[in-house]
Amino acid sequence: MDFQPLVSFVDRITSWRVPWAEVLVMHQNDIVFRYRSGYANLEEQTPISDRAIFNLYSLTKIMTCVAALQLVERGDMLLSDPVSDYLPEYAEMTVRKTLPNGEIRLEKATSLITVRDLFTMTAGFSYDLGSPSFKEAVHSTNGTLPTRAFAKALAKEPLLFEPGTHWNYSMCHDVLGALVEVVSGRRFGTYLREEITGPLGMNDTAFDLNDEQQTRLIPQYTYNDELKKAVRLDGNGYRVGAELESGGAGLLSTVSDYSLFLNALTGCGTSPEGVRILSKASVELMRKDHLNEQTRGDFSWDHMSGYGYGLGVRTHVSKSLSGSLSPLGEFGWSGAAGCMAIIDPDSKLTVMYAQHLLNSQEPYVQRRLRNVVYSCL
Repeated sequence: MDFQPLVSFVDRITSWRVPWAEVLVMHQNDIVFRYRSGYANLEEQTPISDRAIFNLYSLTKIMTCVAALQLVERGDMLLSDPVSDYLPEYAEMTVRKTLPNGEIRLEKATSLITVRDLFTMTAGFSYDLGSPSFKEAVHSTNGTLPTRAFAKALAKEPLLFEPGTHWNYSMCHDVLGALVEVVSGRRFGTYLREEITGPLGMNDTAFDLNDEQQTRLIPQYTYNDELKKAVRLDGNGYRVGAELESGGAGLLSTVSDYSLFLNALTGCGTSPEGVRILSKASVELMRKDHLNEQTRGDFSWDHMSGYGYGLGVRTHVSKSLSGSLSPLGEFGWSGAAGCMAIIDPDSKLTVMYAQHLLNSQEPYVQRRLRNVVYSCL
């Protein structure tokens, strides 16, 4: 294996727009390559360190889906169950419909949202955190908006479409986190710690940081095109309540920590130490393409060409469309500040890529990064 092309690529993007980047590659459970470049703090010119803590954003979604799949494995719920069996506020939903004359009308939904719809982004939700129901809920909870209250607030908003009829990237996995909370009888963060992060030895992955970890939380940036430089923009805009444990975008972690979780999925649900977080059957179900004739056209992001959508993850389905050097069945997801996971059980390959830049340049960076990684093997 020769990873010099990967070194060159990381150096190139950190001399371009990305303040820092780090990539860790594991093959057959061994770390075969790790490299970081750039500054954690641009103003102070502080090099990125190996214990830096940053926002995972939507990379959280993979762990949320694993947690929910654990409950499916235990028979606590089924993918086909109506969500309202557990979260009764979703029993009677309305759908926003646009008439030919442009008039907006709210009609009663004819289908119930299922657990599968939450996994597959087909529930009909949006990603509008500024809606009236959320503002009211934040106010009524004095700014705390716990996970369960978040789900209740979202249920007051009309759906964009009938459940199951379209794919739309949305707050489905935040509701899935609330579902885990209710079905398990534990706070969502407690469940993750007891069932996933604790058993895997992940001591730096959580929704809230202790005092020592807080000192390792590094600055976050966004690239300003007018100024032609990255400017600091701290905080997680998806965490609209102090007690919200966002299953969609709330976790913080390190490269070392989250790679332990990703590599357990590469191991078909079991870590090298024998800690099992999922069965092989569940991992296979997770990375199966769940798009259908109705929903496939909605999953149309250009940088996802050649990929389908599984249970909370992209999954490689067509090499001719993707132009990707990864094999079919390679899966994972990414986050708003640019983190990306590559999980490849067939090649026994795990890649954890990290950066902390909003407007992350994902379409440019991540497809290239993946091809460079596979070219080095």
